[in-house]
Amino acid sequence: MSGELETTPFDARAFLKNASASPGVYRMYDQAGELLYVGKAKNLRKRLSSYFRSSGLSVKTRSLVKQIHHIEVTITHTEGEALLLESNLIKEHRPRYNILLRDDKSYPYILVTDQDRFPRIIVHRGARCKQGRYLGPYPNAGAVRESLNFIHKLFRIRQCEDSYFNNRSRPCLQYQIKRCTAPCVGYISPADYRKDIDRALMFLEGKSNQLIDDMVKQMEQAAESLEFEKAAECRDQIRMLQKVVEKQYISGDSKDLDIVACITRGAQACVQVFFIRDGRNLGNRSFFPQLPESLSASEVLSAFLPQYYLQHELPGEIILSHELDDAELIQDMLSQKAARKIKLSSNVRSDRARWVKMALNNAETALTTRMTSRAGMLKRFEALQDVLQLDELPGRLECFDISHTQGEATVASCVVFTLEGAFKQDYRRFNIEGIEPGDDYAAMRQALQRRYTRLKKGEGKLPDILFIDGGKGQLRQAVEVMDQLEVDNVLLIGVAKGEGRKAGLEKLVFSDGREELYLPEDSIAFHLILNVRDEAHRFAISGHRARREKTRRQSPLEAIPGLGPKRRQSLIKHFGGIQGVKQAGVEDLTKINGISSKLAQMIYDVLRTE
Repeated sequence: MSGELETTPFDARAFLKNASASPGVYRMYDQAGELLYVGKAKNLRKRLSSYFRSSGLSVKTRSLVKQIHHIEVTITHTEGEALLLESNLIKEHRPRYNILLRDDKSYPYILVTDQDRFPRIIVHRGARCKQGRYLGPYPNAGAVRESLNFIHKLFRIRQCEDSYFNNRSRPCLQYQIKRCTAPCVGYISPADYRKDIDRALMFLEGKSNQLIDDMVKQMEQAAESLEFEKAAECRDQIRMLQKVVEKQYISGDSKDLDIVACITRGAQACVQVFFIRDGRNLGNRSFFPQLPESLSASEVLSAFLPQYYLQHELPGEIILSHELDDAELIQDMLSQKAARKIKLSSNVRSDRARWVKMALNNAETALTTRMTSRAGMLKRFEALQDVLQLDELPGRLECFDISHTQGEATVASCVVFTLEGAFKQDYRRFNIEGIEPGDDYAAMRQALQRRYTRLKKGEGKLPDILFIDGGKGQLRQAVEVMDQLEVDNVLLIGVAKGEGRKAGLEKLVFSDGREELYLPEDSIAFHLILNVRDEAHRFAISGHRARREKTRRQSPLEAIPGLGPKRRQSLIKHFGGIQGVKQAGVEDLTKINGISSKLAQMIYDVLRTE
């Protein structure tokens, strides 16, 4: 007797004859009892009949139907209950023919322990069982750390645990580096500390403009009282606040909402979620749901929303990039889950349309990066290993370049590339001082010494390959610096312009004595080298221009028609200086008394050109 199971064709006609016309959930299983697919229906009989029609089925559906051994159904009172049950079953069993979302992380919050005499502001994950005030959720720990780092730097709120705080006899290092006011040893009164807490909460709650106005008044009062050090401190705080507000600003609307956009390419999709709380952009997160086949963005969003929001806190409104066929059903189900009205919006206009476009652009970039960036970068690194005849795959490339205008404001740049692509957090710029103007060799030597002296002390990673934008002269500076610092195991390569200094004719000059090398224009290794070199060039030029402009004495505001001394003074006061004005958006500028929309646009355009 054979131990194999006999394959019995599924009798669809008999099954459908007795199927219910009520709403509910159906589960399709194969011969081995594995769950293939979970679906919901307003009318089970009508929905299930669609799987067994003679034509019009997709390839995925035909493949699914061929494997069906039996179907189980659960009848529900409403279609909303069916949607809820479907989402829970998908999450639990993860059937291979469903759209699957992998999101098992808990989202971080900011916790303010406001019941304490000297409260803390800290990151919190998990159940909100601790006493205090919770703010968030934030899309990731990095967004929380960024906010907390700013708060501790600006308002000097304590970070330490209570056990540490209660046993201090003198201030710790946080006080020395001006990240805490040392309430543990009585250097600040509870009332003054509470003022700092209130200011931090104003920032976290999106009341930054009100906070800036209050601090401007405080700065003016300090200046009138001849407390110039305090006034300067307020000025610096205003600048820091304005920079962050400009970065986080998205709307004057104080509502909590999420922006959800989707981009699809074949069987690949990216869903981008932006978190807006109290009118502030707290950041965004990319999701890459697993698709059984090529689907539309609307179909992906219809599956994404229940799976995601049944696990996470709901905002008052969700703005979608695409209209959904079952939007009303999903909206009712989410409202039921939240025990309050949840609104789904699409086809939005004005600012909201701009937000959706922003989310779509981010989704497009994230999907492109996921599909091509790492695989493509790995191939380019492997090609570089091959053409340079290296024993091991290089993991880190660095490149230096020099930029100046006739010797003025010389800046050196260092860019870093890894298998992930441009590693911008390790980029560095060096303002070159104490050399003869226009001496590129001395500038290169100084930059290399400053960079690799630090790395030699263990303050970073050494590269596998160091590229120098230039020929033998620039490369010689790198060789001498590396010899002085006793840095070895780094391959030094000069990227020199070819004949006529034409792009595409570059040659590689090596420090180890091997012959100069020309690579064909279609070489992906050559493209990688040029990409690294061009990024170093761009980074050096942008730094040089910024440094050169900083030396200009005349304020660009003075050249704007209609912007008199009083209005210029109001701008400077509100934004904490000319840099704050440059970083402000048009909407921010119009909030200043006497600045019309037309004048704000003119200010914005002039400063951006500058």
